[in-house]
Amino acid sequence: MTSATRQEVLGLYRKIFQIAKNWQSASGQIEETMREKEYIRNEARTLFRKNKNVTDPKLIKQCIEECEARIEIGLHYNIPYPRPIHLPPMGLAHKQGRMLRHQEKLRKISKPIYLKSHDEVS
Repeated sequence: MTSATRQEVLGLYRKIFQIAKNWQSASGQIEETMREKEYIRNEARTLFRKNKNVTDPKLIKQCIEECEARIEIGLHYNIPYPRPIHLPPMGLAHKQGRMLRHQEKLRKISKPIYLKSHDEVS
């Protein structure tokens, strides 16, 4: 990891904790605000620790983009949790064979960048 990339990652980490410190839930309830602040901190710690040994520049760039996307979406919608995706059910595919593999591949490709690591951790 280059020093510029390292500084960018550390800057994102600090930014997330600053957001958590100043976070206010949409409902304004103190309990919910505290729960959401804790979620933001725990999610950041978990994902950053999980990816601390990543050395591939493309994968590092993808992780940075995912982090930035989750920050922007969280601030825009005032929801710290990842937004769900709505994909069509796989009811039309056969239970085995090429069609099932093809649909599974399409579902994987269509997953938004901000959810790439969410299913792995949660």
